Amino acid sequence: MSLRVLYAQQSLLNALSQTLVRSMSTQGGSKNIGFIGLGNMGNHMASHLIKAGHKLHVFDISKPAVESLAAKGATAYTKTTELAKNSDFVITMLPNNDIVNASYEEMTSDGVNKNTIFIDSSTIDPNLVKSLQKRISAKGARFIDAPVSGGVPGAEQGTLTFMVGATDEEYNAVKSILECMGKRITHCGTYGMGQAAKICNNMMLGISMIGVAEAMNLAIRQGLNPHTFAEIINSSTGRCWASELYNPVPGVTPTAPANRDYAGGFSTDLITKDLGLASGVATSSNTPIPMGAMAHQIYRTLKSQGLGSKDFSVVYDFMKNEKYN
Repeated sequence: MSLRVLYAQQSLLNALSQTLVRSMSTQGGSKNIGFIGLGNMGNHMASHLIKAGHKLHVFDISKPAVESLAAKGATAYTKTTELAKNSDFVITMLPNNDIVNASYEEMTSDGVNKNTIFIDSSTIDPNLVKSLQKRISAKGARFIDAPVSGGVPGAEQGTLTFMVGATDEEYNAVKSILECMGKRITHCGTYGMGQAAKICNNMMLGISMIGVAEAMNLAIRQGLNPHTFAEIINSSTGRCWASELYNPVPGVTPTAPANRDYAGGFSTDLITKDLGLASGVATSSNTPIPMGAMAHQIYRTLKSQGLGSKDFSVVYDFMKNEKYN
């Protein structure tokens, strides 16, 4: 076979490959994107998709949340089944396993468009991801997991990290959409691997926030100025995201929820849920997580004190407040 023929065949294969990717990707113009779950994170994420020029279809149980997106140009829906049928891609950003499962059961109850890709950016059990993928693929559509890290600041600034569990083809199909909302899009492997990465990351986050809260409280009680000590931490070995960008002491990080009486942000309810997921995965894989288990117990205690709706950095206030000791 001549080199000319080989080259022509290779060119044809490359062209077919690119055509397939383009047919599943957002490149080439605006796409119809459904977004379900317009909370502290989802509202900002959806807004970035509108700014990028996509046609957004939204649903949330909160009427004000829907109205705020509609005012920016999104189309509001009262039925997720209709939203899904009018969307090339559907992104879900929901609180927990049960709500995610129920939402997908309802949304796909009347069938699905075979070209639709469902992207779940919630934090849920990897086993639920695999179950949903099987159910939705059996209906003819696609489902992948793409949880996020970066918190509300990352969602607001469009700098989130997405951890994607999908095939190579699906990853390439959704990457440009996720790039509208995030700075780093990482392919973690097959279905559920995005959630595996997210659960481990959030366990680490819960542990580190407690560590920062403990250290700041101890330093302040010894007479150290909190700003001075925070500067020391953030220029030495104690530096971490919780100390530098989300310090739990009021006044230290101007944009942190600590300055708003721990309102908004990433709730204690959610970090407790995520640590519970980590505990379940650890049990099923026979993996010791002594620090993760302790962090889970501490946040469960905060919930029992009525602090579930507060940002998880409220653990500092819990520790320094004498009435909790």
